[in-house]
Amino acid sequence: MYYAERGYGGRVGLAERQAEVLEEITLTGSYRHTTEELTFGAKVAWRQSARCIGRVRWAGLRVRDRRDVTTVAGIARELVEHLEVADNGGRIQSVLTVFAPDKPGVGPRARILNDQLIRYCGHRGADGSVTGDPAQVEMTDTAIRLGWSPPAQRSRFDLLPWVIETAAEDPVVVDVPRHAVREVALTHPEHLWFAELGLRWHALPVISNMRLRIGGVDYSCAPFNGHYLSDEIGTRNLGDPGRYDQLGTVAAALGLDTSRETTLWREHAVLVINQAVLHSFGAAGVRVSDPHTESELFLRFCEQEARAGRIAYGDWSWLNGSVGWAALHAVHHRYYDERELPPNIWPTIRGDDRTLRARHDAQQRLED
Repeated sequence: MYYAERGYGGRVGLAERQAEVLEEITLTGSYRHTTEELTFGAKVAWRQSARCIGRVRWAGLRVRDRRDVTTVAGIARELVEHLEVADNGGRIQSVLTVFAPDKPGVGPRARILNDQLIRYCGHRGADGSVTGDPAQVEMTDTAIRLGWSPPAQRSRFDLLPWVIETAAEDPVVVDVPRHAVREVALTHPEHLWFAELGLRWHALPVISNMRLRIGGVDYSCAPFNGHYLSDEIGTRNLGDPGRYDQLGTVAAALGLDTSRETTLWREHAVLVINQAVLHSFGAAGVRVSDPHTESELFLRFCEQEARAGRIAYGDWSWLNGSVGWAALHAVHHRYYDERELPPNIWPTIRGDDRTLRARHDAQQRLED
């Protein structure tokens, strides 16, 4: 793919490079990508990632080659740098940092247990209640078992520490530096009471627990980010019952009738939260997208892929917005090829996950 799309782009031609790779595989069981191959492969992995609606920007992905950083301390330093580079003064840019590849027959040489680099703790109360993000209760408990001490005064938005492990080091808890995390306090342009809810969210969605696969080589530690859509924050993170569950609170403040579903109070409340997200991020100078604009851009991406003679892969259920009026978005009115071809980015496989293992085996057969 690299030579077909880029033409002659290195010190050797395609046949010579293939011979090099085959010889290295014979001697070591694997091979090392050049930085150019790694960069191209990571961009194509994003381009073919069926669940992402923001792929019109795939060619602009910034890839940081950190394969030679192999210690927990070194990885933690690079994660902080990733946050700073991606933040870009609020003008969020898409970044992927690649650490050491998995070793054939052994597994990951580095792994981040957190699902994202920035998450808020889920503090479990003695009465079963949760302060913070219920989705992060297990990860918070894991950090505590590993020796982490949560804040004495626990709040809904305490930063969850990283848990990082390498082939030579057991899982280590690392506090996330507060200075590396940009947060936005949420207000509403019309409802002044919204600020009193004390809601906020962080600027960067950095996925950290997925596996990048390029040319048969797996990278289980390859955190990457785009930027937020408003409904990821307003609908999912703040609105879902299993997360911050704010729809009822906002509906009450609006004076809505929540006694019956026919009033569509949930749709009204989630609209107000999404408006607050778009308003607040815009006022703070932090990049965020609304679902309608992103939907139109995705159709532009599909057109670009068609002109290049490629298929625009897509998972319809993920591409459509999660607010109640998703049927109004342009991507709602067409279907997509749902195959997930390599290069790509997949959930990390753990030994006890039979579903992911079966999916991985099917992908391997397809690649073969």
